Amino acid sequence: MTDRLRLGVNIDHVATIRNARGGDLPDPVRAAHIAAAAGADGITAHLREDRRHITDGDIERLMAEIDLPLNLEMAATDEMLAIALAHRPHAACIVPERREERTTEGGLDAAGQYDHLAPFVAKLRDAGIQVSLFIEPSLRQIDAAIRLQAPVVEFHVGRYAELEGEAQAVELRRVTDAVALATKNGIEPHAGHGLTFDNVVPVAAIPQLAELNIGHFLIGEAIFTGLDASVRHMRELMDGAR
Repeated sequence: MTDRLRLGVNIDHVATIRNARGGDLPDPVRAAHIAAAAGADGITAHLREDRRHITDGDIERLMAEIDLPLNLEMAATDEMLAIALAHRPHAACIVPERREERTTEGGLDAAGQYDHLAPFVAKLRDAGIQVSLFIEPSLRQIDAAIRLQAPVVEFHVGRYAELEGEAQAVELRRVTDAVALATKNGIEPHAGHGLTFDNVVPVAAIPQLAELNIGHFLIGEAIFTGLDASVRHMRELMDGAR
């Protein structure tokens, strides 16, 4: 079991609200400062091709103003690779991206896109950026991550989050087995997508997990309780699970 399960707070949807009207408010960088004070261990931001939420300016400010590690979620494109190499964030998490999707739908097909991904992973790794692959909890995808020499995988747990009862328990076992397999092969396992106050504890209790990345729920809950309280309560639940 890792000593402390880290919490990465995704601030994308603070920027989504800002961009709905234009202007500078609400400020996602301010949200990152609040999350850090409330117990976040890192900040996650997804710079999409269409800049629908986080912008290039946000990334510049996060790198300059935030002391916590920045996890840059990015598609495997030449444009995003150049941006990552220019800014050198702590980590780059390669995710699937389709312009028509509302949010990231499912994990990256690291196995099917092995040849395309290999040079991206190598260039990021050579630049000293910790590479993570956002994948489904499956043997095929873990095997691809091993062959790509990715030091980290983030398991997409959206299916777990959507299910209930025995079906959810079955999916949790699949996630648990995937986490154990990644750890056995020297890969640090993270998890994210769809986690809430109601479903986070069983995932947080998986002993080898090192980090959870949570965004949409925390930003939504902040409308009612404030971001500080939202992050603090998630932190308490995660700590309690360990």
